[in-house]
Amino acid sequence: MFSPADLPDTLPLFPLPGAVILPRGQLPLHIFEPRYLAMLDDVLKTPHRLIGMIQPIHPSDDNPSPKLHQIGCAGRVIAFSELDDGRYMITLRGISRFRVKGQISGFTPYLRADVSWQGFERDLGQPEHDPGLAREHFMSLLRRYFAVEGLEADWESMEGADEELLINSIAMLSPFEPEDKQALLEAPTLTDRREILITLMEYALHRGNDTDNEVIQ
Repeated sequence: MFSPADLPDTLPLFPLPGAVILPRGQLPLHIFEPRYLAMLDDVLKTPHRLIGMIQPIHPSDDNPSPKLHQIGCAGRVIAFSELDDGRYMITLRGISRFRVKGQISGFTPYLRADVSWQGFERDLGQPEHDPGLAREHFMSLLRRYFAVEGLEADWESMEGADEELLINSIAMLSPFEPEDKQALLEAPTLTDRREILITLMEYALHRGNDTDNEVIQ
């Protein structure tokens, strides 16, 4: 387990639209761009093996260096395998959110930044709980949302998952817009994140119903 003293003052940044990791969550990634292969090679040489996942603002293929949100989350490389063509499959475990203080100019092909961990001390502690979670209602909403989006799930595992694993996994893996993912990342508590999730899923269901009505008419 990481302590505040283990966290570095600088991080390599991986700006990937729609990909967020949350503390204690796991995120699989496919690394194939040369600059991020170089980043992974450098990260594996460090004692902490941390990568800063962060959301770009209004990403575009025409803009290779978009503005970045200030808050991201660091994930530790806990598994990696090299494919025959030199690409990597890696798994990150979420450690703590961070705030970007400023990007670092240098010779690396990938972005690096000075970061602050202040305000996110809770991320390093025990799993959070959501005492207000009405699980039966939440799971019913979740099933309807997954049906509308055409998503599959291991419902038996999800029914038995603790609050943090359930809520954070949905926040990380559901196909919400990048700005919605950022709102979920920045939610101060697990309860706040669950409330945002409910709003997003209800909106998606309402939008889906509107589309169905248009087709019927």
